[in-house]
Amino acid sequence: MPESRAASTFTFTVLTATYNRAHTLRSVYDCLVAQTFRDFEWLIIDDGSTDDTRELVASWPEAFPVRYHWQRNGGKHAAMNAGVRQALGKFIVPLDSDDICVPHTMETFNRRWLEIPDPSRYAALVCLCCTPSGELVGKPFEKDPVDSFSFPVFWRLADNTEHWAMLRTDVLREFPYPEGEKYVMESLVWNRIAHCYAIRYVNEPLRIYTPSPGGITERGKELLISSPRATRTYFKELAISRIPPLQRAKAALNLCRFGMLSLFAKLRRDAGA
Repeated sequence: MPESRAASTFTFTVLTATYNRAHTLRSVYDCLVAQTFRDFEWLIIDDGSTDDTRELVASWPEAFPVRYHWQRNGGKHAAMNAGVRQALGKFIVPLDSDDICVPHTMETFNRRWLEIPDPSRYAALVCLCCTPSGELVGKPFEKDPVDSFSFPVFWRLADNTEHWAMLRTDVLREFPYPEGEKYVMESLVWNRIAHCYAIRYVNEPLRIYTPSPGGITERGKELLISSPRATRTYFKELAISRIPPLQRAKAALNLCRFGMLSLFAKLRRDAGA
């Protein structure tokens, strides 16, 4: 069966893109073993790891379906694309290799999705994150639930706060990450989805967020400069979106800024070649 035409067998595919994270993956496995809703698979896309990730995954008891796929290093976005193509779940639950979720996560996602009266209009269900001590990361939504039916509402609800989500697999297949560079902001795909589909937000903290040293969040500017095409595309699309004029202006300035920074970085590389 071609990867892009995989039929839905599970309600959820928990999708983990990983690179040399054998030292953190066990905690992901343990939180999935604890899930109260069992209709899911765990799909691990190994983006070129050189540690013992493969052996570690093979050593775990088969408490639920686990699939492991190794590919050459292409960046998290390329690993996510591969996972979406191979997913056997109706929904994707992206869970990073250094994050965990609470035991009732899948049960809550399933219950809250079934509450939506016309789910064909919706692409995702967004929830809150908390720290390991249980404190909310950021602030709750204005009500529960709240729906976004337009890009301006989506933009307001995003609010630069750490959120988490489950997404329809078929929608993610409509909006793959552009490939060819090492880094693509997740917001590029989310923005495109939000122009076409509704999104529901609920005040339930399901993901336990633990930022790791040297991770993508910490290296954001460096990664944006290293991937100029994707970065310019993100800010260009944002600059012409229906968001407040000041934010459109900021996007336009960032479009120019990162264009210049990537040009200078290329000149430095060429000079050192």
